Parts: sequence; C-alpha cells; structure tokens
Amino acid sequence: QVQLVESGGGSVQAGGSLRLSCVASGATYSMYYMAWFRQAPGKEREGVAAIDTGAAITFYDDPVRGRFTISQDNAKNTLYLQMDSLKPEDTAMYFCAASSHFYKIALLEERQYNYWGQGTQVTVSS
Repeated sequence: QVQLVESGGGSVQAGGSLRLSCVASGATYSMYYMAWFRQAPGKEREGVAAIDTGAAITFYDDPVRGRFTISQDNAKNTLYLQMDSLKPEDTAMYFCAASSHFYKIALLEERQYNYWGQGTQVTVSS
C-alpha cells in the first residue's frame, strides 16, 4: 500500500506561481510512475504531468507544457509540481497519483494509477 498526501495549494493571481508537494509513504519502492491530475468543477479529472520514477523522464499535457514542471526528490519520497505563469483556467483541485503497474499504459490517464491522494485546491484569479 502507498499513501499520498498533497500540500501547497492556495489562491494566487494570474501570472503567479505555486509549488505543490506530494509526500509518499508505505511501499514507495513499488511506484514506477507518478503524476499530477486536476479536476475543475463540472469537469472530468485530467492528467497534467507525469514522471517515470526510475528514468526521471517527464510528460506533460499540452495546456501546461512550458509552464509546469514535475520533479521528484527520492530521498524525501516527495513529488513536486512547480506551476508558473498560472492562468484562471488552471483553477482546480490537484491530485497526486502513483502507479505500481510496471508497464506504461497511458501516463496522463487515470487508468494507469492505483493510488491517489486527497487533493489540494488551487485557485487562480484574474
């Protein structure tokens, strides 16, 4: 089992920055991939960034590429999402996810992941 706890959300004006953190505990050795998802009110949850924890290869959805950066600190069992140049449309609940599936299915889709955090709210005002 893996437990994930997010933090770092908050309210910021457009153009500002936030850094989200996700601390993992439990069977962290089994996590092959990790990701950040977000869900805005009335919308489906969507993947924004993912990382291959072994190779440290990163993947981004088009709306955030160039503005968001996913990274990991293995010594701290922590996943980060640095969000710069934030826009009102980035407003959402952000979730951390982890996958113990060895094979890559679809890193920005929910079906890849079997562990989820509770989420942290990000609000961007214009």
